[in-house]
Amino acid sequence: MSTLFLIPTPLGEQEVAHWMLPAQAERLRPLTHFVVEAAKTARKHLKQLALDTPLQQLQLAELNEHTPERELDALLAPLEAGHDMGLMSEAGCPAVADPGAALVRLAHARGHVVEPLIGPSSLLLALMASGANGQRFAFHGYLPVAENERIAALRKLEQESRERDCAQLFIETPYRNQQMLTVLRQTLKPATLLTAACDLTLPTQTIISRRVKDWPTPGPDLHKRPAIFLLYAGK
Repeated sequence: MSTLFLIPTPLGEQEVAHWMLPAQAERLRPLTHFVVEAAKTARKHLKQLALDTPLQQLQLAELNEHTPERELDALLAPLEAGHDMGLMSEAGCPAVADPGAALVRLAHARGHVVEPLIGPSSLLLALMASGANGQRFAFHGYLPVAENERIAALRKLEQESRERDCAQLFIETPYRNQQMLTVLRQTLKPATLLTAACDLTLPTQTIISRRVKDWPTPGPDLHKRPAIFLLYAGK
């Protein structure tokens, strides 16, 4: 059967040597068919991979949060026809906090080989650097925007973290990062571990992980910087 390669992408502007193992890049050179979250940025990354086929001749189909499930069959058609394919995400690792998971699930159901390639995962990097429990954790995506709902959600996550001894990860739209950080510091209990990890793998990388009572003031400027937030109220 054909193989669906899950191709990592950089978390920022980086040369291919910083986000792709040479042996992996070599295996991808013959590919001509790709499913991508955004064609413009995918072409930029594919150009760095120096594929055998000219960039303008590659077949790119888009799969994003707005793609209806009924279109997945058409996206998988090249794989069904015997072509190996690549799946690329805007999130670093395909199918993790990413709509590509539905295509991976369908590829398995059709009996194809699914091969994940090594690449940067902002979620795992943040968890690794936090000092929180790496044995038990959960990612919750975006929390509610309304302040009262957000505060309620944070208190629930903090309680679950304490009761289950688990780390809780979530994200925010970058332009609301500072508001999120303020609400976190005002809502969480003083002894809860709070981590903010932004610009991961980049020269501007910033990771702060302290109990709420020990967080620096005024703290980092996270405005419009991709960030992962983590709270841990366990042991």
